[in-house]
Amino acid sequence: MNDTVISEEKQIRLKRLKYRANHRGIKEMDIVIGRFANEKLDELSDKDLDLFETLMSEHDRDLIIWFTGEQPFPNEDTKPMFEMICDHMNSYDFNL
Repeated sequence: MNDTVISEEKQIRLKRLKYRANHRGIKEMDIVIGRFANEKLDELSDKDLDLFETLMSEHDRDLIIWFTGEQPFPNEDTKPMFEMICDHMNSYDFNL
């Protein structure tokens, strides 16, 4: 496979992830996860994209209670991505 095909596949993946991140179903998660996706996904490695995709498979209600700190984030495997999104969210100085 050449670099052009890999690049096209990654672009398709990025578009799909950005769409999913912006159409979660709960507006607060659209804002938090969608904004992160729009601004940061292009910079992430394939491994980080995998973590992002895994995190996005969580239910919105669970994500809200984790992002607001109502309950601690339980999954050590995806915690680096969760923290990256939290840092990004906090850089906008808005909290849910």
